Order: sequence, then C-alpha cells, then structure tokens
Amino acid sequence: MPAFCRDCLTQFAPAPRCPACHAPRVLAEDELFDLSIAHMDCDAFYASVEKRDTPTLRDKPVIVGGGQRGVVTTACYIARIHGVRSAMPMFKALQLCPEAVVVKPRFEAYARASREIRAMMEDLTPAIEPLSLDEAFLDLSGTARLHGAPPAVMMAGLIRRMEVELRLSGSVGLSHNKFLAKIASDLDKPRGFSVIGKAQTEAFLRGKPVSIIWGVGAATRAQLDRAGIATIDDLLRWDQTDLVARFGAMGTRLWHLARGQDTRRVAPDRAVKSISKETTFAADLHDIEALDGHLWRLADQVSARAKAKALAGRVVMLKLKRADHRILTRRHSLRTPTSLVDVIYRSARPMLEMARDAAPFRLLGVGLAELSDATGPGYSPDLLDPQAARRAEAEHAMDRLRARFGPDSVVKGRSLR
Repeated sequence: MPAFCRDCLTQFAPAPRCPACHAPRVLAEDELFDLSIAHMDCDAFYASVEKRDTPTLRDKPVIVGGGQRGVVTTACYIARIHGVRSAMPMFKALQLCPEAVVVKPRFEAYARASREIRAMMEDLTPAIEPLSLDEAFLDLSGTARLHGAPPAVMMAGLIRRMEVELRLSGSVGLSHNKFLAKIASDLDKPRGFSVIGKAQTEAFLRGKPVSIIWGVGAATRAQLDRAGIATIDDLLRWDQTDLVARFGAMGTRLWHLARGQDTRRVAPDRAVKSISKETTFAADLHDIEALDGHLWRLADQVSARAKAKALAGRVVMLKLKRADHRILTRRHSLRTPTSLVDVIYRSARPMLEMARDAAPFRLLGVGLAELSDATGPGYSPDLLDPQAARRAEAEHAMDRLRARFGPDSVVKGRSLR
C-alpha cells in the first residue's frame, strides 16, 4: 500500500508518522498513486481571504455577506460551529452567532486570489475545469512522468504551495471520476485530502442519502421521496428502464451515479454564461436616488468581475424583487459587447426608471450575459452620445489607477449615494 506525507511530500511504506519530518498527516490507500481525477475546493474562501488580509479577524467568527436583510455569502469555520451556513438569512446568522464580524464582499480581491491559485494549477496540468472562483476539477492523467510524482502527491504539493505563498487553504478529493472526486473533497474539510478508489466505490456509496448526488436538490429529493427512494441502496433496487420511465433523463443519470459511474471529462473550455451581482436592502426601497446609488455600485462590481476575467457581455440584465417577493427581470441588448461600468449603468438605468411604478423593492440585481472575450472599445459609437468615447477612456484611466494604488483609490460620487 503506497503512502506519503502531506506536509513534506515524502513517499514511504505506510506508517503512523512520516519517517522524514515525523508529521502525522500521512495518507495511505491501495489506489492512492493510480487515481488522477481531482477536485480542489478552497476552505471558506471569501472569509479566508478576509482573514488573511485583515489579521485582526484571524481568531474571530467572520461572515461575508450583505446587510441585515441580506444573506450569508460565506462563513468561516468558527462561525459554522455556531450553525451559520451559506445562503442563510443574515438576521438568522447573527442570532446564532451575535459576536460575528460581518464583512462586505470584495470580489476583486477574491478574483485576484483565484487567478493566483489557477496559475498554480496550470503548473500541474492544462486540464482544469473551474466551477467557481474557489473550486475546480483537475485531470492529472499522464502527468506523473513529467513531474516525477503521482497526481496525489502533486495535489498535496498544490495545497502546500497555496498555504505558504498565498496563506489560503483548500481540501482535495481524488478519485477515478468527477462525481466521486467532488464528493471526496467534502469528506474532511478544512485542509482535508480524501480518496475514493475504484475498489472502494460500491462500499462507499452504500447507505448514503440520495442528496450526496451532485444536482439532487430539494425538488428532486421530494420527487424521489414520493417514489420511496431515500438512499443509494433504494436507487440500486430500481431497473434503469423504470427510473427513466419515472424521472426521464434524470433517471439515467441517477442509475449510473448510484453505481459510481461518471464518464464526463474534465472540460477546460467550460464557458462562463453570465456575471451578476445583487443586493437585498435593509428596508424596502422606493426612492429612485437611493436605488440609483445601489445600481451604480452593483454595475461597478459586475464590471470589475468581467474585467478580471477578460470578458464582455452583449446583454445587460436588471433584476428587481418587489415587497411581495414577486421578481421582475429586464434585458437590454447592446450593439457591442462591453465590460465598462459606464455602459452597464447607462443601460440598466432606463430599465429601472420604467419599473419604478412597481416599487418599493427589497432586492436589486445587475448582470451581463452573452459573454465573449473582451475586445474592442466596449461601447458603440453613437451620434446622440458623443461623450461615450471620452467616458470610456476616463474609466480605463481609473482602472489603471486602481490597479496601481488599490480599489478604493478612485471613487465616483455616484457610489456614495
């Protein structure tokens, strides 16, 4: 049985401690050096970036999210001990953990850290499929000879490098397909490394709830529950034809995944379909000037995320949630794809004006869709708006100043509303 030390990466025969550095973080599995599909998930990523950048937060419960009526984006593990979870209403989170420090998201900082982690991954393999800023699949097949180490050791080296150079941690799942690799990465967080080999697959899945299957949410669980299916074992008792007859295409997927079968490849070219940002207000808003200030800030955040990914969108989206929780969505198509905050804001503002009779609103969101690589000026020449080029150049100048002196070095008055 192969084994290695997750701290110094020494390979050896199984032992309670590493013979080289005497660390106890030893990983030993029969198929450890044969598996090559990995899933890496950063540990409480947004909160970890905040703690790294503000050392006084290190030992405190930290919640990243919106205001009193917003939701939790991420909670650190100290806050999670109190029961705080992602997507939980902020008021409930603060009831569970009143001593928590609430921090507003800084997506530019998270995107920057994500790019640094991605660069480290690319040193191992070009076959990377990002799922979000803080997690990705990696296919390390055929890389052992190039790097002189099996994929398991390379993934442990990636985590060690993240901790040393970026002061951020992550958890790794290693298996023979994407489905099991993603499950494995959740088994031992934070700073975990779990392996599910081919020989282990059937025994591992036995007795597990159907919710362990990626994509089985509340609605699908309710359908399965009505069919008497609560566990993987229940699924195994169904014929594939019966599952398909009952659940359609999902039935085929359930039949295969219940047996640990997943033929999906790690897809490096997976495209981002949209970029959006929304905020829930502390109190329902009717005042158009207050809404306008939020609109600008959201457009600015969407613009920053698009620029960080070198993407531009042809469609600007507006989302509004009324006081009665009804949702209004509006879309405006541009002649030229853009990532400019000026264009995003000026496209969304008329849509907000047209919807103001439906106020008050409890939520406002802005987004970009139909994304493509960012090329061109980011605006359409318009005889009715001869100042567009001048505003675009001014925005590019502000971007250069922010890149050099920090995101708060230049602030528009509109964002202070």
